[in-house]
Amino acid sequence: MSVTVRVPAKVNVQLAVGAARPDGFHELANVFLAVGLYDEVTATPSPDGPRITCEGPDAAQVPLDRTNLAARAALALAERYGRTPDVHLHIAKDIPVAGGMAGGSADGAGALLACDALWGTGASREELLDICAELGSDVPFSLVGGAALGTGRGERLTELETGGAFQWVFARATRGLSTPAVFREFDRLAEAREIPEPVASQELLGALAKGDAEALAATVSNDLQQAALSLFPELADTLAAGRAAGALASLVSGSGPTTAFLARDAEAAEAVAAALRTSGTCRDVRTASGPVAGATVV
Repeated sequence: MSVTVRVPAKVNVQLAVGAARPDGFHELANVFLAVGLYDEVTATPSPDGPRITCEGPDAAQVPLDRTNLAARAALALAERYGRTPDVHLHIAKDIPVAGGMAGGSADGAGALLACDALWGTGASREELLDICAELGSDVPFSLVGGAALGTGRGERLTELETGGAFQWVFARATRGLSTPAVFREFDRLAEAREIPEPVASQELLGALAKGDAEALAATVSNDLQQAALSLFPELADTLAAGRAAGALASLVSGSGPTTAFLARDAEAAEAVAAALRTSGTCRDVRTASGPVAGATVV
């Protein structure tokens, strides 16, 4: 017997970052949108688990030990229900690795749901979300999907209504960026100024609710973008290429280095993607729409 869970990537249409807290985290107003790029996590009984294997683009960069969020998810669920974590977790990756699209968090949420189904633990949604929050700031949203506002360090979710699908283009960079490194650079760049309390944009939430791509484009923002560009200046060329190709908006996705481009419709998205593929500014390009459902047993 095995259980496979499909779990989506995310893009942050707003990422407002507050000052560093005493625990080292930052207060956030983080508006997530789940998009149709997926990892799949398959859980199979194994006597020597948790054991991790991985395939797909940049799979060699994925840790296969107990630092992997998928392994940590299996261990956390097993501990809570008093069982041994005898499971082999195979990750089929399609979400960029170290790309700012929550690929590792997706794998954690996918493994948690897969192990819950495989072991028949019957955990409630609230219990699963509680474990997700322990695993990492983005993991709860990977389980929930759709659109949501994350506060605290991003783990406290308020689900949001959307009025339709939004069309996106994602350009994968030639190398990754470490999320902790980007936050450290954010802190360094912010040393000389007072950082305001992070607050969700009401205009942006209204654009999401209406399904209005042009209104959303006018309000997207990412407080980590300057830090990502400081560490990876070449991303500015990719952002410029997407804008020149007709994207309504361009921004770094989360902590980067994947760049995200909002398009007017599916046809415009394909035109932006084609231009980026020939721009010489990125490694490869994908199109996807969102919002989509969160982690789902398939």
